[in-house]
Order: sequence, then structure tokens, then C-alpha cells
Amino acid sequence: MILLPTLPTLAIVGATGAVGREMLSILESREFPVSKLRLFASARSAGTQIPFRSEMLTVEPMVEGCARGVDIALFSAGKAISREWAALFVEAGAFVIDNSSCFRMDAAVPLVIPQVNPHALDAMQERGIIAVPNCSTIIALVAVTPLHRALTVERMIVSTYQAASGAGAAAMQELEQQAHAFAAGTPLATPIFGRQYLFNLFSHNSAIGEDGFNEEERKLLTETRKIWNSPSVRVAATCVRVPVLRAHAESIHLEFARSTSESEVRSLLANAPGVRIVDDRAANRFPEPIDASGGDDVLVGRIRMDPSVPDNRGVMLFVAGDQLRKGAALDAVEIAECLLERFGETDTMPQLDHRVHRTWGLV
Repeated sequence: MILLPTLPTLAIVGATGAVGREMLSILESREFPVSKLRLFASARSAGTQIPFRSEMLTVEPMVEGCARGVDIALFSAGKAISREWAALFVEAGAFVIDNSSCFRMDAAVPLVIPQVNPHALDAMQERGIIAVPNCSTIIALVAVTPLHRALTVERMIVSTYQAASGAGAAAMQELEQQAHAFAAGTPLATPIFGRQYLFNLFSHNSAIGEDGFNEEERKLLTETRKIWNSPSVRVAATCVRVPVLRAHAESIHLEFARSTSESEVRSLLANAPGVRIVDDRAANRFPEPIDASGGDDVLVGRIRMDPSVPDNRGVMLFVAGDQLRKGAALDAVEIAECLLERFGETDTMPQLDHRVHRTWGLV
């Protein structure tokens, strides 16, 4: 039987990146129980001092034997690092929670959103890799899954409006620098996206295949099918990069197996873990990235019936969620909390804030 110590040794691989630093903040604010926290990053970042709780932690390089003694490792250093190091951490005795796309579609690897499918962890018989879904998939499915459970989604059309944060800290800096350059009347530098980002939007910068879909759009299809265990659900996406610093927004059109009503949809969403309804028609206030930034909930609004779908089987939503938090770092930490809840050698849950348990939809 898998057992984790009540106070595990935790590691963050990629600790100096935007998501890694967000993980640190979340671990501290949620009072995640650890006996020791170890930080890893590239050789050029080794030796960096980062505060955590009441001490300064030193960033370590990735070297042979560095995984020894780690119980849970949160990876956010890119696909190449995950491919090289994740299995080594597992061999050393750790659970690896990976934010890259490296293992998401591996049939042997659970792809987990704690509010959606925590039960995917139950099949684990030994320490291994758990994948964090793509940020757009997480934000969409936290909002849509409560409706899918009750009404069965047959078709989902998604248009995303994705912030600079999805492309990392350098992309956020590029957008800020372009704003300063525009105000100063100087040329706009474009090292990340190769084009003006300020006052512009463009197709998501991931690779486009022969079918015309980019990688981000394909992820929404394949990951949704795996997470829902629903190979027949129809999903189509158009993913766009917009000049927003942080937090993604998505327009979602749903077609259900049976008829519904706006009141039923609102009721289902009002009771959904990780969801907050922001839908004030009188004031024209709906989900906005600026309001989602720094928050843990996915904001849902513009809730209305879709008149193009017959028999009251269609609903339209607009959602926003913080890509760095719920779309990446928070999901990984919540998975770690699920692991402690399931595999802790004693009842760890009383040491965790009650609201944490609540966000999984378990109470």
C-alpha cells in the first residue's frame, strides 16, 4: 500500500519560473504541511535565495541523486525537463505532479483536476506521475463539468482569450515593456512573439498542424475526452492570444443531451466547487481577467440559453480564470493535497484548512 508521511518532503522543479513562484505562494497561504521544501531550477539559477515562511531557501541544481528523499515533486520547468527527470524522481520514491504536456495523453498517467476527477488517483497502486491539464482545459472544465454531470455535454465550442501569463514571465515582461515603449514613443521590442502584442491579438502561438488546428486547440479536445472518459464528446476550439497580463477568458457554447433551463444551469453552477458566478446584467458586469487575477475560483457569467440549439438543449457561458493559479500552480498543489488525503499514513486533513477539502467537492 502507498503511504505518504504526514509531513512529506516536497520539491518544486522550476521554482524560479512564474508558475514555480506561484506554487510557493500557494503552499504558504494554504499552510500545506511539509517537513522540508526543496527548490530546483537551472544551473544559472542555482544558489538563488527565495523566502518561504520564516526562512530563506536556496535553489538547488538538477544533479544526479537530487531526487533522493523527496515524497512529492511539483514539476513546472517545461517538457524537456519533465521528460528527463520525472521518471528519476519516481524511481527515487516520489509522486511527480507535472505541469508540462509531456505525459498528459499517456494512458497510464492520470490527468487530474481535483474539482472534476479526483477519483482518477484511486487507481494508483504505486508512486508515479500525475499530469496537470492544459490551463485552458482546466478553466473550461471547472465551469462546465457540473453541467456535464447533470445534463451530459454532447458538443462544446470554445473560443479562448489567453493572457501573456500563459507564455511565461518573459511574455508578461514583453507586454509591459511594449506599453512603456508606446508611451515613450520608442520602437516596440518583439523578442517573444515576433510581432506587436500591445493593442493587438493573434492566433495562439503554438504550432499549427496540417489540419489547421494549433496545439492549444487540440489539447482542449483530447484532454477533455480523457478527463471526462468520454471519447465521443465533440469539442472544437479557437485559441487566441490577447494583450492581457494575467488570467484567461473563454467563450463556451454547450449542447446537451436533454433540455434544460437557465434557472437549472444557474443552480448547478451556484453549487459547484471552484466556481463563482459573476453575472450582473443590470450593471453589465461579467467575468473579466482583471477580476480573476490572483483568485482561485473560475468566474462564470453571461449565462444564457443558446437559441441556435433546438429543444432548449443549448447554453452559452463566458468564463475567466487565473492561468498561473488555477490553470497551473493551484491545480498542482490541490493534487498534492488529494494525495495526502488518500495516501497519508495518518489523517492529514485536520491539518489542512477546511476550505481546501471543500474545493474538491468532497464535503
